[in-house]
Amino acid sequence: MSGSLFCFGYGYTCDHLGQELTARGGWSVAGTTRDRDRRNSLRAHGIKAYLFDPQTPLGDPTFFLQDVTHLLISVPPDDSGDPALSVHGLDIAYMPNLKWLGYLSSTSVYGNRYGGWVNETSAEHPDSKRGSRRLKAERQWQELAAEYNLPLHIFRLAGIYGPGRSALDSVRAGTARRIDKPGHAFNRVHIHDIIQVLIASMCNPAPGNIYNICDDEAAPSHEMISFACRLLHIPPPPMIPYEEADLAPITRSFYEDNKRIENSKIKEQLGIKLKYPNHRLGLQACLEDEIADLQQTQLG
Repeated sequence: MSGSLFCFGYGYTCDHLGQELTARGGWSVAGTTRDRDRRNSLRAHGIKAYLFDPQTPLGDPTFFLQDVTHLLISVPPDDSGDPALSVHGLDIAYMPNLKWLGYLSSTSVYGNRYGGWVNETSAEHPDSKRGSRRLKAERQWQELAAEYNLPLHIFRLAGIYGPGRSALDSVRAGTARRIDKPGHAFNRVHIHDIIQVLIASMCNPAPGNIYNICDDEAAPSHEMISFACRLLHIPPPPMIPYEEADLAPITRSFYEDNKRIENSKIKEQLGIKLKYPNHRLGLQACLEDEIADLQQTQLG
């Protein structure tokens, strides 16, 4: 497979996807960022990067998007929904070569299920601002796709982690805390598993589908912190009862959301075998990647 990928919101996930496609050959990769320094850094690494935010539209969207075959939306929504759609929805609707459109959403659209299971057919009941915004953006894209026959795929992501963005980093920084809330658990997903799902979908488009992307094992956050400490040979921080923890509102909302995500659809429809079905395998891989990068730097 080859093509031209454009990402609205060229962040962590899009960066890993772009690197993988570039390494395979036959791909051009472009995307947007809100930051000029980030734009310059992306361009230095061969990414066609452009500035975009709701107040800074693409200068010539018809030109930038005319050859794009695969479009990925990864811009955080606001109260109005998805900024990329509100500013450039019609430009996207009339893209002449679009074969695949992906929207990165979140499992927060399901809301709190008090430890129960959800799958892609479960009703959405967001009970947080971020979940409500995600669901609003999903529905905006579904309406646009229905009106203009766009090849839309929605991916609901669990908590993302990977090299440079994991419990290993928070433990090293001294910011990791082990909060004890009995019965609380959530799913995560390693960035490499997100990328393999996205590429599998790009190879086998099925417009209209929604996919949960998560690991196989929902677990309390304090278990992930404890395992990261074990890998780094650092004593774990003390357990703090949830009722006594001084938490920021966004962190507290995370602990008020308790559910388990079912992921059989990506396995059955896209043929996915997770590389990291639980956080232990994923964190071990993150550490191995760090060691390999350090050795490569020393050799270089």
